[in-house]
Amino acid sequence: MSRPIIRWLITLHKWAALIIGLQVLAWVAGGLVMSAIPIQTVRGEHNIAEHNETLDLSGVMTPGEAAAIADITPDAIELRAWLGRTVYEFGREEGASLLVDAVTGEILSPIDEVAARSVALSDYDGNPEIDAVTFFAEPTWESRRAEPTWRIDFADGEGTRLYVSTATGEVIARRNDVWRFYDFFWMLHIMDYGDRSHFNHPLLILASLFALGMSLFGFILLFPWLGRMIARRR
Repeated sequence: MSRPIIRWLITLHKWAALIIGLQVLAWVAGGLVMSAIPIQTVRGEHNIAEHNETLDLSGVMTPGEAAAIADITPDAIELRAWLGRTVYEFGREEGASLLVDAVTGEILSPIDEVAARSVALSDYDGNPEIDAVTFFAEPTWESRRAEPTWRIDFADGEGTRLYVSTATGEVIARRNDVWRFYDFFWMLHIMDYGDRSHFNHPLLILASLFALGMSLFGFILLFPWLGRMIARRR
């Protein structure tokens, strides 16, 4: 390999290292964070209460009767316990799910702040005080769910925040301070600076190709250097 080509490869390798080096550093740092912090801590699983509610079927009306009272044609039906009640959750193609009391036919969703507080307290394993309750009509960068939610902030020293769906009355997202730290490095790792959920987008692929090219150039430059070192020793 001629010296001009080697010099050109060296220059190209330096520029590639300059361009992609910071991202490679972010990948390494992200990998370290994601391997060092247990995912259970990130998800706040240590604060999830055990639910042993039994499903009381006494006086439960049929799904058709409940749907008729709610005046809907559901495309999915689930019977479950919710805050001491037996309820139907009706899925609808044209809109959000609807929660209906399976005994009285009362339409429960969208749930109010009082119900959201009760859901969050029953989901949390412990007795922390609620620090704040906030309603979001639109998805936030934290919840990332395309539906209105209640956010319940707990004063537990961990910054625990539970997002409760106004439609289903369920906790749909658990967040805390460790999650926020972890999520920052996850964003850098997958290079998705929006909703941080896509890891096969063009920017990441392009950066990976640059990093691969930089590594290959390094190997190409290594062999001539080794050849010179061997020749000098001889």
